[in-house]
Amino acid sequence: MDPALLYHQKNIRLKHAIAILFFVLLFSSGQTQYYLRGEIRDEKDNPLPNARIILHSTGYLYYSGTSGAFGIQTTKQTDSVTISLDGYQTASLRVASSKYEQIKLKNMGVSANIQRNKLVSFTKNLKLEDRENWTVGSETYSSLLENEFVLSRKYPETGFAIHTNKASYSNIRRFLNMGTEVPPDAVRTEELLNYFNFGYTEPPPDSVFGFNSKLSDCPWTPEHQLLFLQINARKIEPEKIPPANLVFLIDISGSMDMPNRLPLLKSSFKLLVDNLREKDTVTIVVYGSSVGVWMPPTSGKEKEKIRKSIEDLYPGGPTPGESGIRTAFRVAKSQFIKNGNNRVILATDGDFNVGQNSEDELDKLITQHQQYGIYLTCLGVGMGNYKDSKLEVLAKKGNGNFAYLDNEREGEKILVKELTQTLYTVADDAFVSIQFNPDLVREYRLIGFDNKLKVLTDSTSEVEGGEVGSGHSLIAMFEIMPQLETTNTFYEKEGLANVKIQYRKPKDSLVRVTSYKCSNQFTDFNDLPPCYRFAASVALFGSLVKNSKYTRRVNFSDVMELANQSYNANDAIQKEFLTLIDKAKKIYSKGKKRKKADG
Repeated sequence: MDPALLYHQKNIRLKHAIAILFFVLLFSSGQTQYYLRGEIRDEKDNPLPNARIILHSTGYLYYSGTSGAFGIQTTKQTDSVTISLDGYQTASLRVASSKYEQIKLKNMGVSANIQRNKLVSFTKNLKLEDRENWTVGSETYSSLLENEFVLSRKYPETGFAIHTNKASYSNIRRFLNMGTEVPPDAVRTEELLNYFNFGYTEPPPDSVFGFNSKLSDCPWTPEHQLLFLQINARKIEPEKIPPANLVFLIDISGSMDMPNRLPLLKSSFKLLVDNLREKDTVTIVVYGSSVGVWMPPTSGKEKEKIRKSIEDLYPGGPTPGESGIRTAFRVAKSQFIKNGNNRVILATDGDFNVGQNSEDELDKLITQHQQYGIYLTCLGVGMGNYKDSKLEVLAKKGNGNFAYLDNEREGEKILVKELTQTLYTVADDAFVSIQFNPDLVREYRLIGFDNKLKVLTDSTSEVEGGEVGSGHSLIAMFEIMPQLETTNTFYEKEGLANVKIQYRKPKDSLVRVTSYKCSNQFTDFNDLPPCYRFAASVALFGSLVKNSKYTRRVNFSDVMELANQSYNANDAIQKEFLTLIDKAKKIYSKGKKRKKADG
């Protein structure tokens, strides 16, 4: 080929390439990425972590970091945001990528609610009725309103917060072991189900959560169906478990001077010490006749020192819970481990009698601290003046979990065998929403996850997600009234329901969503895997103890039959459940006989 012609062709190709590159650069300049940066502080110039930031151009949600700082990627040089944080006035403003924003939020004042009441479950646009409080002696329980059937065509979407709380089961066991009936409001069915291991399966590699579901007939109402939704949280690999900054906040007041209180807590905490590592730090804060640091921050390798400090605890004095909580969180902040597990473990009978002690006041106190990334685990003990309602509030507002210790075996279960579930979080603010197919589901009822009466009657209440521990597996159940006739096969192919779980990873501001479709494929109850049939027996047991209007056709003999046919003979906890059913049967049958005699 002529060299001059070859040079000319190469020159043309080069010009074309330059032209293409120019247009690519010109187009991409319209997609230039900018960063909106700044920090959020209060009026006293203190940083405000975990402030919620909504970017108006996209609707995406972000959070400020531990120092109050934020950095948001956007395609706009200027944008508008709305910033909110419990206890502070919401602010909407324009922000520019050309400067580092200094944003101040105004405190709402002492008289304002620091945090709105939070719902456990929520059905859009649904209004619920009122009911009476229920108490037993000096024990207190939050009045609950059982979820009712709702029309799926009118209210297709419902949801619930998921968490690892298990306190209700061991508290029910305590009542039954004493030979007495259980306060209905002490029964939280989801916590009964949380107590058991229902066959963990590893989530997909790209997700924190995995799902399974089964649709079957309902053993207590044959014309209805049961939808089982199993959710499994990813396990933290042992070598990746972060260092822990633990503050044991122990109630040593006079009310703890009973064998099932302070001595039980001491033995339980000493069991936990065996699992501590050198990189873990433990501090002991006490409140009672005095409030203060009983043992300064100590490495987990000094096990004998920690055990001795626990053993030397002795009870006496009033119960200044407020001061103890403030001291514990102050210590936790001073020892804060970035990207670690920072947690206060409050152990008490909940009988605060000095300082702030109402549920609302304690709610405000905890909310002031949880935004700093410090979790709260509550361990309840005792009977007679045990304050279930207060500890439940503290755990939920402290972005943590709640267990009740009725014996040393329970302490070992919670603090040794299930240590990673109890103390190490894989997801925060976890909330499940489920949208039913109204062409297949006429009505549905969420079993458990009942809301407090006070929260339901507060029009400002919001839905709040829960904390989920490593390797936690839960089963949620819906009782369903199916459509009698489904003529459109298209809707059957669409599935029974669509599920979404919304959550954040710990220390991460990004809200993540995982989706799942519940199949409409039906499985006869007797053909279900044993763990699902056993879960149904647990739910039915809770319903009978609660005296639910939805299970009047069955009795504890039916529960026993279900459990006997499905329990794992190698699982000591499931075997123990059979003995509780038998005790409940005897206790409640006596109650019925007395009522007939009185009548």
